Amino acid sequence: MAIKFAICNEIFQGWQLEKTFAFIRDVGYQGVEIAPFTLAERVEKISPKERKQLRKLAEKFELEIVGLHWLLVSPSGLHLTTPDDSVRERTKAYFRELIRFCSDLGGKIMVVGSPKQRSLVPNDKYEAAWERAKAFFADLLPMAQDLGVTLCIEALPNETDFIPTLNEAIRFVREINHPNLQTMVDVKSAVNEGLKLDEAVYKASQHLRHVHANDVNRLGPGMGDVDLTPLAKALKEVGYEGFVSVEVFDFSPGAERIAIESLNYLRKVFS
Repeated sequence: MAIKFAICNEIFQGWQLEKTFAFIRDVGYQGVEIAPFTLAERVEKISPKERKQLRKLAEKFELEIVGLHWLLVSPSGLHLTTPDDSVRERTKAYFRELIRFCSDLGGKIMVVGSPKQRSLVPNDKYEAAWERAKAFFADLLPMAQDLGVTLCIEALPNETDFIPTLNEAIRFVREINHPNLQTMVDVKSAVNEGLKLDEAVYKASQHLRHVHANDVNRLGPGMGDVDLTPLAKALKEVGYEGFVSVEVFDFSPGAERIAIESLNYLRKVFS
């Protein structure tokens, strides 16, 4: 099965959704990944009617809504490892809304990044936070399973002290041992951790459900010095059938250039 390519919607800041989806389709992507904060401060504010319209708009342009990422950019005040039970419960309640929103859009994955909202609070202990996080996700996974949504824990070196490495992400997934909690590989994060890209894929392969393509310079794949050829080769070798989704953090070249150059490069290395 051929690898499918998607792009994250936040690079199209200020664009109408119809224009965004039309452009993504015309460039040649097959999917779009949604950052909820680009649509509303809280997903509860997006009505059932608006959700149906969004899903139909993607279908109109023959795009698959892959899922969600940048989950806890808004609203403020959420945290998933804090010892404060009330904050954790509020965060868990919002996660339920995110799972429901993802399902309503037809999305299948949610990337759990949110480094600030999971980092240890002052004086907390790693293993105590670990156990709270396990309980946090264990409560959510029956709902995720019912709605066909898989949560993907993202390793984030240099950005958080909680699950910074791919080894820790895999350990977390294996300890919870639920089909709807898995992990993913992000190029920038893997390189920052000191992993070779093929090594990251092989390491995560049993639990790999999503891939973010970018460069350590925070631009798109092929817009820096990182060679993604080993990533492409390894993904084919392990039989990966998910999306490779372009996620960038420096929007300065403009959405059009980022989208076009990234996809051209991905097609080249995956051919």
